[in-house]
Amino acid sequence: WRRDFHQHPEVGFQEYRTAGRVAETLRALGLSVQTEVGKTGVVGVLGSGKPVIGLRADMDALPIQEANDDINYASQHPNVMHACGHDAHTAILLGVAQMLSAMPERPAGELRFFFQPCEETEDDEGHSGAELMVEAGALDGVDHVIALHVGSDLPAGKVVINDGSITAAVDTFYATITGTGCHGAYPQRGVDPIYILAQVINAIHGIRARRIDPVRPALISVGSVHGGDTDNVIPNEVQLTGTMRSYDDATRDQLAVELHQAFGVARALGGDYQLRIQRGCPSVFNDAQVAATIRAVARDLLGPDGLLDSPPGMGGEDFSFMTRKAPGAMFLLGAQYDEISRPHHSPIFNIDESSFAVGAAVLAETALRLLKDR
Repeated sequence: WRRDFHQHPEVGFQEYRTAGRVAETLRALGLSVQTEVGKTGVVGVLGSGKPVIGLRADMDALPIQEANDDINYASQHPNVMHACGHDAHTAILLGVAQMLSAMPERPAGELRFFFQPCEETEDDEGHSGAELMVEAGALDGVDHVIALHVGSDLPAGKVVINDGSITAAVDTFYATITGTGCHGAYPQRGVDPIYILAQVINAIHGIRARRIDPVRPALISVGSVHGGDTDNVIPNEVQLTGTMRSYDDATRDQLAVELHQAFGVARALGGDYQLRIQRGCPSVFNDAQVAATIRAVARDLLGPDGLLDSPPGMGGEDFSFMTRKAPGAMFLLGAQYDEISRPHHSPIFNIDESSFAVGAAVLAETALRLLKDR
C-alpha cells in the first residue's frame, strides 16, 4: 500500500486516486464508507454504538521532485512527492482497519477511520483538510480521536508521546511597506521603504524578546523580502512575508497585536504599511488521558525501551482541528531510514518500513482500550 501511494502521490485536495484506493480497500474489508468528505476525504465506519473512537491519517503529498534514485518505488509524478510520510500514515491506518475488522470479539462501539486530504496546505479560502472534515460533521459524536506521525529523525519503531501542546498554532503574515521612490543618489527626496523595512524587522524580532512572557513558547520569523529592481533607484514599496508560531490562544492573539505595533514604525518614519494575517491551524493539544493510554500501550507492546523522550516542536499540524472537536492525541513513530539526514519536506526523505507494524499495533490497541474504557 505504502509503495503504491508513494509512486502515485497527489497534492492537497487532488487525492482522487489515493482516496479511490482507500475507499475500495475499506469496502473490501466490510466497512461502511463515505467519500468526498471535506472535498476528497474518506470516512470508514466499523461497528456501531457508543463509544465512538476516531483514527486519522492524512493522504496528501508535496510539490517536490523526488531525488531518491536508489529505490524502485520512487514517485512517478514529476515534481510531486510524499516527502512527509503521509503515504505511510495512510497505509498504516489501512492496516489497522484490516486488523480490527478481522477481530472476532471486538469490544462494543464504533471505530471511525478518517483519511484526510490536504494537511500540508489550504484551499483558496484558507481551509485545510481536517478543518473541512470537521465542518462536514465527520467527527460528530466522536468521543476520542487518535493519530500518528512518522519521524524520519527518530530510531525506527520507537514511540514519542507527550501531554498538552505538541505542535504550534501556525499563522502567516503578508505585508507591504510603502514609501516614496526616488533616485538612489538623492535619498532625501523620497521616503526609503528599505530603510524603514530594516527598522520594522528589528521591531518584529523584538516582539519575542521583549513583549512575550519568556516562559510561553512563541516565535516570529520573516521568510521573504522583495523590493526594488535596480541598484540606483529607491523603490516605492517592499513586500515581506513571515510565520508566527505559538501554543496557547492568548499568546497567538498577542503576537498579532504586537505585529501591528511593530509595523507602526513605518508610519512613525514617514511611510505606511498594509498587513494581512492569515490564521492557520491551532496547536495540537494532546489530552492527558488519551496520551496516557497510548503511553501504556507502547510500554506494554514494546517494553520500556520502546518509549523515547523528545520535546514538542514548533511545526504545525491540522490534526489540531480534530483534537479541538474531540479529546485526542497524536504520537510520533520513529522511522529513521539510514544514517543520512533525510528531513521532512526534503527531496531525499524516506522512512524505514519496518516501523509500520509498530505504528499499526499501537493505534489498534489504543483504539481497543479506549473502547473498553468507556
